[in-house]
Amino acid sequence: MTTLAADWKEIHKLEGAELRKAVFGVVQRASQLLQASEADDPTVLEAVPRLVELMGSRPDELASFKELISALARASGLWNYIDRESADATDALIAEAVTADELGGVTFHREQIIALNTLLSGKNLILSAPTSFGKSMLIDALLATRRYERVAIVLPTIALLDEFRRRLLSRFNGAFQLVMHPSEKAGAGPVVFLGTQERLIHRDDLGYLDLTVVDEFYKLDPSRKDERSVTLNAAVYRLLKRSKQFFFLGPNIDNVAVSADARWRFEFLKTRFSTVAVDTIDLQDIPNKRQRLIDEIGEDTNWPALVFVSSPDRANELAAEVAEQMAISDYSSDFAEWLAENIGPNGLLSRSVHFGFGIHHGRTPRAVAARMVRMFNEQKLPVLFCTSTLIEGVNTAAKTVMIFDKKINRADYDFFTFSNIRGRAGRLGQHHVGQVFVFNEVPEHEELEVAPTVFGDDDDLPDEYIVYVEDREVSSRPDNRVRNLMQQLELDEAQLRLLSPVGIANAIRLREFAHAALADGGHLVWQGVPKYSQIKAALEVICRIQKPQTFGAWSVSQLAYYIEQLRRSRTLRKFLLDSDENYRGKPEGHDAIFKFLRACEYGLPQYFTALEVFVRQREPEVDYSLFIGSLSSWFRPEILKELDEEGVPVQIAERFYRNDDTKAMLLKGLETAIANDSDQLTAFETQWLNDVLFGR
Repeated sequence: MTTLAADWKEIHKLEGAELRKAVFGVVQRASQLLQASEADDPTVLEAVPRLVELMGSRPDELASFKELISALARASGLWNYIDRESADATDALIAEAVTADELGGVTFHREQIIALNTLLSGKNLILSAPTSFGKSMLIDALLATRRYERVAIVLPTIALLDEFRRRLLSRFNGAFQLVMHPSEKAGAGPVVFLGTQERLIHRDDLGYLDLTVVDEFYKLDPSRKDERSVTLNAAVYRLLKRSKQFFFLGPNIDNVAVSADARWRFEFLKTRFSTVAVDTIDLQDIPNKRQRLIDEIGEDTNWPALVFVSSPDRANELAAEVAEQMAISDYSSDFAEWLAENIGPNGLLSRSVHFGFGIHHGRTPRAVAARMVRMFNEQKLPVLFCTSTLIEGVNTAAKTVMIFDKKINRADYDFFTFSNIRGRAGRLGQHHVGQVFVFNEVPEHEELEVAPTVFGDDDDLPDEYIVYVEDREVSSRPDNRVRNLMQQLELDEAQLRLLSPVGIANAIRLREFAHAALADGGHLVWQGVPKYSQIKAALEVICRIQKPQTFGAWSVSQLAYYIEQLRRSRTLRKFLLDSDENYRGKPEGHDAIFKFLRACEYGLPQYFTALEVFVRQREPEVDYSLFIGSLSSWFRPEILKELDEEGVPVQIAERFYRNDDTKAMLLKGLETAIANDSDQLTAFETQWLNDVLFGR
């Protein structure tokens, strides 16, 4: 096994001639290993970021090594570390040749160039690379060539959609129309569709695509136990059918399984090439892990730090506990005050933020979560307690990751997930050397093969996926399965697709319960705006399939009550403040109301849609569409939800909304309020809107 055998902590303690001797020895040893090791060996590559970090802290003592370290960066392929001011002419020329001025002067490394050359030759590519590889930069580089006029990018979370949207807007300044929301329609010019699988699968304006990009492609494998896997595979199938080329990206995948008769061919590039180094601190054997976590959180040399925990309740609980013991920021009190006034003063969120601790998980409101990440990256919230929703999605500038728990949804994470969490430590250009504190046993390393349903044998495909397959010519069995389902459920193929999000097995049971409720005189027959009793009757059928807790409530009655209060509340702020005042559960679950709001967006609408399909079989005049559409937008104008996804909280935007405002009109109103220093905005809100609308 290749190793530098360098004690970097000891090297950092050296001075003068001893320091220079040690650095020369590292450079010499790394140069030798580059000739003998694999090109992507991280134990050798890490010498470059470590040396660059060391030089940054000791510029005078190590000035004479600048050219030598640039030469090592060139030889290793880490061309983005070449210092063109001090490098020799050849090394500087290489760095200049792989620098994209149109992307703000980004310099690519060797493995990025290999991937780009593969894609620009017209081949499909599946790339497996570490988190710090710079995979997203490849998408920007492809767009910058202007060879791709119509592009679809599939991303796992709405937060990541907005991150991409902001980056593409700043980089390409209107060269592409960016279509992210269901209400937006593509024009005739260059367009980039940004969407989760749930959004892209239903778009009717995709047309012909030059390129389809799928981020975090490992989620295509149903064995990863992601409940959205079927929809993702169906959406990707639909996109690939109309796309000239595809590019899948993900971390730490060893192989991709493909059936013998798979219709799509691709190159698979697996690399360990990383642009940062990571120190691992093993704390699994210490006696008081909780106290050690608190101690490490209090060390400013560890900031900015992500603390990974197993669940939202756990994140809330730990953040509140640490906030009781210390304050670590002078810049978060305004944010905490806003949270208290617009979400509620009684929960743990505002108090934790007041003392400098952010919380980021699946229940955190999107605009608030985006603000958390921005303030974290600016080190105004130096510590962020998070779950896997952050680890798998939004990019952060974390120096340190503290992996305190070893579970996700009550199951131990595997080596693949551990590696992804670990990969969040360090950030090119900010923290060349990251740190990972490990509080539990590291899972045993095992090879990971991803088996996407979309690349599988037609005979083995799940029913929920098969209903989206438009040409089942490879085998008659899938076609027979669909016909059998249509006959069993008395539906056409389009109606079957409406059932796919809830699962065909669940849909079969839902049909039975719906018809039984109708026979008993259940209040399921309505149009337009339902009464409270009708909503509750529908929920009683739905919750025979899914427990109310799935939708953020403890009972059917509470779930119906939440929906009724949400649609009757004049503002979202009032709904949240009322919920905050009336909450009587455990403190760490105080924000569970946001689980209900997420269920209103996705979950409840899909079940109401499936229920409507079956009720209409007996009562054709039934029409739930107005209610379903209103529910998914929290009974607010759709543009308020769209702006929330783009970082403007509903609580601010709803103050300025006037009936029949378009999104452009509302944005203009917000911009005018900023320019006129409106008394409807606090100074903190003005800065928030400035950051979101103008990037400043």
